[in-house]
Amino acid sequence: MKVTFINPNFSSSRSGDAMEPLAFAILSALTPRNVTRELYDERVEAVPLEEPTDLVALSVKTFTAKRAYAIAARYRARGVPVVLGGIHPSLVPEEAAHHADAVVIGDAETVWPQVLEDFRKGRLAKTYVGGNHMPLTGLVFDRSIFHGKKYLPIACVQFGRGCRYACEFCSVHSFYGNTRRLRPVEEVVSEIAHLGSRRLMFVDDSLFLDFDAAKQLLERMIPLRVRWMCQVSIECAHDLGLLALMRKSGCFGAFIGLESLEPASLGQMKKSQNLHLDYTRALARFRENGILVCGSFVFGYDADTPASVRAAVDFALSNKLCLAHFNVLFPAPGTRLYDRLHGERRIRFDAWWLDEDFHFGDCCFVPRGMSTGDLERAVLEARRRFNTLGSLLRRALDLKANARGLVRFILFLAANLVNRSEVRKKQGMRFG
Repeated sequence: MKVTFINPNFSSSRSGDAMEPLAFAILSALTPRNVTRELYDERVEAVPLEEPTDLVALSVKTFTAKRAYAIAARYRARGVPVVLGGIHPSLVPEEAAHHADAVVIGDAETVWPQVLEDFRKGRLAKTYVGGNHMPLTGLVFDRSIFHGKKYLPIACVQFGRGCRYACEFCSVHSFYGNTRRLRPVEEVVSEIAHLGSRRLMFVDDSLFLDFDAAKQLLERMIPLRVRWMCQVSIECAHDLGLLALMRKSGCFGAFIGLESLEPASLGQMKKSQNLHLDYTRALARFRENGILVCGSFVFGYDADTPASVRAAVDFALSNKLCLAHFNVLFPAPGTRLYDRLHGERRIRFDAWWLDEDFHFGDCCFVPRGMSTGDLERAVLEARRRFNTLGSLLRRALDLKANARGLVRFILFLAANLVNRSEVRKKQGMRFG
């Protein structure tokens, strides 16, 4: 018996910034040793659609749904059963069911052995409901399925699942709800010690679900002498001891959802933790600890205007962010944002992720502070302006973080060149 795992891209193109899709390492470890396992990640390689296999399992995000459904159709036309899982099928299982023989809702590892057993016995169910409340104790990762693939040379690690916040646009909150789970610190430390890589990326949507537990983890990581990145909330800057621990344990980069400089927009998106914060002071504290910052912004809330977008670019440049992502607001299905905009009849494409006329960079709803076209043009100009060579050179002069030693400067330069290429390549690309 052979199982083929597939991680689709949002189109058939390749990506230059792909990291290991850790979920497949968990599923591979849960697959019996007498079952042949193969992973194809379309971000870094073509999927051989005609290769013989017995069962196909795809992990699907909203941006990759159209492509995933097309791949699933090719296998099903050959009589190969397809299982779809991930955030998107979990939030719209009725849609996903039209393109699969089985849909997994929620975390897949709790039901994956049952899926394989049912398939072997010829009784594959239409739906499996995973347990998003199950403890994360004893997770095993089979990273051998990543061997030979052109991922960034950074090992991915997970400490916890869920988020402390409930932003309106967030599909992660819709997926996990209010549940927050952590792996035992001892298990994570042991895993890191045996990874064979000194460069790590914590894939947690927010590393600090529990500040006390996170501090325990960072203390234990100091002797390991690793270098790592993570996603965190900017409110971490309030805790100077935590920032010092991040530095001592090897943190060199943090992804931070700044989202907006407009208080009204932050309030509307329910990102109250960012309200009344001095962004400039907070970011300076990260930089003073030598932590490269990638800040993300989203535009399209009611208070946003083209001037809001320009102000965000000015802010990103003046604060010497290592990277900055400027995004059109995307109402993902299953989120409170999508439900609100749909109720207000402001969604231009009910299923924009499947629409033939929708492209990367398009706005799928009607904003109030500017026209759809104005929003699209303002965000495109923001991406172009931040990623000019002149911008790169000015930000490279930051000796506190971006150019704090040769290694950090090389990382800064590589990250910007890759990001610049990806932004140009994806703009206007059709999904699927």
